[in-house]
Amino acid sequence: MSTTETIEPPASGPAIRIRGLQKSYRELHVLRGVDLDVARGSIFALLGSNGAGKTTMIRILATLLTPDAGTAHVHGLDVTTRAARVREAISLTGQFAAVDEILTGRENLVLVARLRHLRNPGRIADDLLDRFALTDAAGRRVSTYSGGMRRRLDIAMSLVGEPPVVFLDEPTTGLDPQGRLEVWQAVRELARQGTTVLLTTQYLDEAEQLADRIAVLHDGRIIADGTLAELRRLLPPATVEYVEKQPTLEDVFLAIVGGNGTGTGTTVDTAAPTARATEDPR
Repeated sequence: MSTTETIEPPASGPAIRIRGLQKSYRELHVLRGVDLDVARGSIFALLGSNGAGKTTMIRILATLLTPDAGTAHVHGLDVTTRAARVREAISLTGQFAAVDEILTGRENLVLVARLRHLRNPGRIADDLLDRFALTDAAGRRVSTYSGGMRRRLDIAMSLVGEPPVVFLDEPTTGLDPQGRLEVWQAVRELARQGTTVLLTTQYLDEAEQLADRIAVLHDGRIIADGTLAELRRLLPPATVEYVEKQPTLEDVFLAIVGGNGTGTGTTVDTAAPTARATEDPR
């Protein structure tokens, strides 16, 4: 597919608009009439448990599935009647990094740029490597990358051709805490560049950290939609409670050795425990 043709944005309206979207698999009703708007240049988080219909909705928006009823527009284009044009305007990153581990990071990006028939694939690759802090690892095989680095490379590959809308389906699944933080930074970078990001996640803290707006998909329907502050107002006002905070092991350690590790902290009598250990070597 060639992406050399410039994709002009519509004059107005949301980047994604969904009305009455339905999808069933025989007797299993996955989507039961979803309505949703995603503003341009925003990060929109779709929350839901396993089986809520998140991935099904993403696949419909990416033209990989046909809805049974309702309408969906991406970048002003109907996903059913103008599927080819929609695919030029989007990029989809699935739950697992789709990278070639035999190639280097730079070679992965150059390959995608060439497949899209773009000019100067090397420059495109170098720009994306710099943008996602992967320049130092550009010449290494992807098999040597950490989970977070692979995911950042995967997202970088999805931006070859500069699609205005990006779908991230549970982008931090299986990553360690450091890897998750790296991906979060990459997602924030997308929004800073003006890209519209629709991400699905099961992690509430992820939506809280990243999203401008959050929707909750449950049993095939959107049951809540708003900013974090708006969603918080759905609950009763918070009450203040005073609880006794026990010191953590970190607190104890720093008190013993001193905050700067020089051993000038609180004196702790360890003689008795040591004596007992000496008396009973077991």
